[in-house]
Amino acid sequence: MTSDTGTPRPAPSLAEALATRAVVLDGGMSNQLESAGHDLSDALWSARLLADRPEAIVAAHLAYYEAGADVAITASYQATFDGFARRGIGPGKAAGLMTLSVELAREAARRARAPRPLWVAASAGPYGAMLADGSEYRGRYGLTVTELERFHRPRLEVLAAARPDVLALETVPDTDEATALLRAVRGLGVPAWLSYTVTGDRTRAGQPLEEAFAPAADADEVIAVGVNCCAPEDVPGAVETAARVTGKPVVAYPNSGESWDAGARAWDGRPTFGAERVTDWYAAGARLIGGCCRVGPETVTAIAGTLRGPA
Repeated sequence: MTSDTGTPRPAPSLAEALATRAVVLDGGMSNQLESAGHDLSDALWSARLLADRPEAIVAAHLAYYEAGADVAITASYQATFDGFARRGIGPGKAAGLMTLSVELAREAARRARAPRPLWVAASAGPYGAMLADGSEYRGRYGLTVTELERFHRPRLEVLAAARPDVLALETVPDTDEATALLRAVRGLGVPAWLSYTVTGDRTRAGQPLEEAFAPAADADEVIAVGVNCCAPEDVPGAVETAARVTGKPVVAYPNSGESWDAGARAWDGRPTFGAERVTDWYAAGARLIGGCCRVGPETVTAIAGTLRGPA
């Protein structure tokens, strides 16, 4: 981008962009990797490929940037010191892999050579993601807010030090964990978005969304708040509530509409996510819009076309 005088203009921050227009998120990392033939049955999920096949992660990010995404979410959702330790990976190497997740997304952005700003969101999944037993869809792990903050802060420090554009505090199942995460990002110097996984008008743990979104309203670090990893049908009401309660831009990136069976580790049902839905989400206050599990590049292209018009 250049100014009228021909000098390069600095790229806007993500917060600046959200104040003026819709920004397109990517889709599911896991389905993109699986479609390329990678086995993600390991408890580390896509985070395993940070060590084993980093080039595959670059390729997945690049596919989404080239499909029209403005933001790539890193493959660090399940990357935690505890989770890596269970695989015999020590703290030093674990921190290096978390840092690498941001670097791989940056490399994909460089390769994309897009004529628009591209941003990187460093993913921090909930405590339940580390357990790899589906408990991120239930919450209420039996831990205090202080214990959850103690779990999240070290990896958030590592991810923030890698200088992503934003921290994605995502798939949060209950307000206790949201409170812990909001405490954990204080002073890191990197903005964040906070997104819950929900059922209807409640968090997965059963709290009303009006109560769940409220703490984010006064968190200076939070530039967007909303929902992800939920049914598309749950998005409109959640977007309206998030916008009304917080006054901030809303983030929305649901699943395809299929449902995850944690016991069988398989998806069932049929997709219900169509790009035509995003127009209503935007009208309700969503500004950061994309897809989560089972949403691929073709759908991201359709979302981008709907929000920005034909390329």
